[in-house]
Amino acid sequence: MSANNYIPKVPVVIDCNIEKTLDVLGGKWAFLVLRELFCGTKRFGELQRLIPSVSPRALTSTLRHLEEKGVLERHVFPTVPVTVEYTLTPKGKDLHQILKEMKLWAAKWG
Repeated sequence: MSANNYIPKVPVVIDCNIEKTLDVLGGKWAFLVLRELFCGTKRFGELQRLIPSVSPRALTSTLRHLEEKGVLERHVFPTVPVTVEYTLTPKGKDLHQILKEMKLWAAKWG
């Protein structure tokens, strides 16, 4: 078979690291939660005040997802009422540059 007659095979699956990143980030609220946690540890109520458009249910879901993906850690303190704080893991902190670049792109083209 000559090079001119070669028809490449269509790959069945192409691994896409962008898809993996998007799976970790989850829904639209994850970006806003990460933005706030880049500034430091926050409690649930603080996050809710800083992101007023997110419902408690959506915020809880987003925090659970990010925790499952290893992006943040949830620390529970035995107070009355219970105090829960969220902190980025090294994996979560590593997303800062990606989001910073997205912010710059939006400023330029948005």
